[in-house]
Amino acid sequence: MEHGAPLFLGPHPAIKIFINPFIPAPTISVACTHFRGNTYICAMQEMIDAVSGYYKSWSGHAPASVDVLPQSGSDRRYFRLHGPNGKTVIATVGANVRENETFMYFSRHFGKKDLPVPAILGVNEDETIYLQEDLGDVSLLNVLEEKGYVEETYHLFRESLHQLARMQVLGDAGLSYDKCLTNKEFGHQAIMADLLYFKYYFLDTLRKPYDKQRLIDDFEALSSYLTFTEFKFFMFRDFQSRNIMVQNETEVYFIDYQGGMKGAPQYDVASMIWQARANLPDDWKVRLLKDYMNSFETIIGSPIDRVVFESQYNGYVLIRLLQVLGAYGFRGLFERKVQFLTSIPLALKNLKWFIEHNSIGIAVPEFRRVLQLCVEDEVIERFTPVQATEETPLVVKICSFSYKKGIPQDDSGNGGGFVFDMRGIDNPGRHEQYKTIHGRDKPVMEYLERQTRMQDFLNSVFDIVDISVEEYIKRGFTSLAINFGCTGGQHRSVYAADALAKHLQQKYKVRVQLCHVEQEAKNWINPLPEAK
Repeated sequence: MEHGAPLFLGPHPAIKIFINPFIPAPTISVACTHFRGNTYICAMQEMIDAVSGYYKSWSGHAPASVDVLPQSGSDRRYFRLHGPNGKTVIATVGANVRENETFMYFSRHFGKKDLPVPAILGVNEDETIYLQEDLGDVSLLNVLEEKGYVEETYHLFRESLHQLARMQVLGDAGLSYDKCLTNKEFGHQAIMADLLYFKYYFLDTLRKPYDKQRLIDDFEALSSYLTFTEFKFFMFRDFQSRNIMVQNETEVYFIDYQGGMKGAPQYDVASMIWQARANLPDDWKVRLLKDYMNSFETIIGSPIDRVVFESQYNGYVLIRLLQVLGAYGFRGLFERKVQFLTSIPLALKNLKWFIEHNSIGIAVPEFRRVLQLCVEDEVIERFTPVQATEETPLVVKICSFSYKKGIPQDDSGNGGGFVFDMRGIDNPGRHEQYKTIHGRDKPVMEYLERQTRMQDFLNSVFDIVDISVEEYIKRGFTSLAINFGCTGGQHRSVYAADALAKHLQQKYKVRVQLCHVEQEAKNWINPLPEAK
């Protein structure tokens, strides 16, 4: 669904590195960005030294400080480097040289055509580190979430679509599609891949009966229909509000286009207007499509057949909606990531509205029947968790503790609740570099996530606890106690308690009282990291 864009967000609050300008930072060629367990701190410092060293060779001076930016869905790492004059640049460290080359080639090509992309400022010799213009921290999605569906936000969406049309048409001219990471063109094979992604990772999980061969035949027919579009230009592939940065309140810039290829312009428009997270009002969807077609006609210099254009646009809306459902199914149902599970009901409601109000211009009877199965009330309800309200009396108390000190007492009068023993998970406290930090500190979190079976353990915890939370909400219960214990109450139990608290708040909006017995006793207080 998303291709691991550089997320130009604020630095992790716990990671800010200050560079001594009088000590030259070594230039290190970073050939691999897969770092595990005990090597995390050393490896991170190597990357910081590497980007600092390259920055110094590029600028003539060492950075005043380096911010470690949140990691996205890829193995690339991002850093914000502060110069002595206060000017900042973004450094990207990536072992996939082909991907780096594609991004830099596209960026330079688009930059020459005055398109809204970050400027490439420099690249090291082996092309594992490159510097680019810092576009700031504010995405179009951030603006939407902060200001809501106001006219100011609408103008930013309209401007984004106008600049998209420019990138598609102007960017296509002279572009070598041999540089593409995967396919040169979004054609029949790519469309089929998206449809099968939906089939395997979402549709088949419903266990609804359907004619598999007729469905595949309909997939083939739809793929062929959409392949023969009138227009084919540069296709962004993942054009959505997360990948649009906003500067000076009115200017938009694009990131994460390294997965681009040649294809129908309608696909990108569908991706943005129907992004589930944005959940744009119906009237905005209609207005924005018209705005885009106006811009597109202006840029190509001739009118288009809007009936045909919209029919094929509807087909790509459907493809995009199903691809997203497949991604949510994979990330949520298979990888068990709650944020994707909670997005499924909204995606299904989007799909339901779409198939009730639009036509894709081709007869695909089994496909349409399957879509109706997917949006039945029973299916939507299946994926819609029970949610707490202001009137819900349930309070979930989650504590971490040390078995050496004993299990916390349940003061609700219920006599106790869940107690999960974390001592089967490998203990970071056995390693010297982790002894004075705890489960909210980034190195410990990295260790538990990468070197242990913590996520498998927590997935099982979530399954068990979810049953009780749902029933407790339905039945009006007032209290549930959940405790996580480990040897010292410092690392594993802290991480697990935080993870469950975020899970329950995200999925059920339930009130949580979070306590860390040992952390609080030692006055080790630091903020809960933001959810990934």
